[in-house]
Amino acid sequence: MSTTIIHLVRHGEVYNPDRILYGRIPDYHLSARGESMAAKTAQAFVGHDVALVKSSPLERAQETAAPIADVTGCEVVIDDRLLEAGNRFEGLRVRSWRSQLWNPVRWPLMWNPALPSWGEYYIDIADRMMAVIAEVRSQVAGREAVLVSHQLPIVCVQRTVLGKSLAHNPATRICDLASVTSLVFDGADLVDYRYSEPAQDI
Repeated sequence: MSTTIIHLVRHGEVYNPDRILYGRIPDYHLSARGESMAAKTAQAFVGHDVALVKSSPLERAQETAAPIADVTGCEVVIDDRLLEAGNRFEGLRVRSWRSQLWNPVRWPLMWNPALPSWGEYYIDIADRMMAVIAEVRSQVAGREAVLVSHQLPIVCVQRTVLGKSLAHNPATRICDLASVTSLVFDGADLVDYRYSEPAQDI
């Protein structure tokens, strides 16, 4: 069997004292804890036959990819398809009783959570992520690659390969900060799915 492994890494914790939904807004960087998470996750790839490291263009993803590139000897390649999901609530405080989503002016955007109607559709996220995976799988055949992205894009991949509906309750997501979702292929066939949290103790 010629095994190819594609690892999807979620970025580490972001410095966000105002607790807003930053989405694709630039200049959001890893916190000190996030940097420690990235370093710990990078160590999980020591000794692996990683031939390619790709990252979302956002700073937090590139900062998570940097230590992985260091331990694998790869350069970080930016791929826009690994970008965070588009969201029309970017810049708003969306958690707790202070959430700005309580304002009725924003309710018309929530007419269909299954799409979701307030942002980039799940199917479009899944399509662009699966396209990257298929391309990289061919590029590194028989070896490994690391793709650093964001929670929702990775969750869309998880649900696609596991045959689950893309529409879901965000509270059920299993994709923690600096986690690793690994897809193991024999040729073009997915033969194993793995999930780990190397930085869970940080």
